[in-house]
Amino acid sequence: MGRQWLLAKREVSSLKKSKATGKFVREITIAARHGGADPHHNARLAAAIDKAKKESVSRDVIERAIQKASGSGDEKMALEHIVFEGYAPHKIPVIVEVFTDNNNRTAPEIRVLFREAQLGVPGSNKFLFDHVGLVEAYTTNLQADLEEAAIEAGANEVEPLNHHQNDDIPQEALGARFITERTAVHALATWLSEHGWKVITSEIGYVAKNFPPLTEEERYNVGLFLEKLQEHDDVHRVWAAIK
Repeated sequence: MGRQWLLAKREVSSLKKSKATGKFVREITIAARHGGADPHHNARLAAAIDKAKKESVSRDVIERAIQKASGSGDEKMALEHIVFEGYAPHKIPVIVEVFTDNNNRTAPEIRVLFREAQLGVPGSNKFLFDHVGLVEAYTTNLQADLEEAAIEAGANEVEPLNHHQNDDIPQEALGARFITERTAVHALATWLSEHGWKVITSEIGYVAKNFPPLTEEERYNVGLFLEKLQEHDDVHRVWAAIK
């Protein structure tokens, strides 16, 4: 019985790793398609490659993903970008970004996840979010002035981030989330990279305008629902009005 349990545990671990690799590959492919195949001129791609390498994604897999996006490999990318709007339990607005090669399969599956969640329902809500450029980065210079860095880099806003909020930030580093115009993401990430910052993510995303108050129990329920969404193979990003 113990041996069977061990094999089952390995299978689950392997499946989780496969799903995680798939999401890393998708992010690399999307980044390369939108910003070019050269990570030196594409901050989003460079950040995606760094994350993939940290999770032991092989160089061959990374290179195939880039080739697929640029159309230089044997396969060409045929992913459709779909945005789902809805509400998590306790009426928390949620936006789900999906990249799929089969919308006829993916769309019903996402809708089922909304229906199965207690009070989780689809519904228009983009007006409750700002569609912006987002760059998360960190520096080992603990004396760095975040406001000054934001102004110099061309960001509209900046929020401090720590290791507990993003485990890609070392505990001894100073992290931050820079918010800017969608057209200024690359310039912002480039400035940070050239001035001693390590860029973790660089992308277009959604930031909620307001964050409804929640009890600990309500926050737990919302978290379970968001986790189910994130676990779907085709889900790329989940944006929610929750801190």
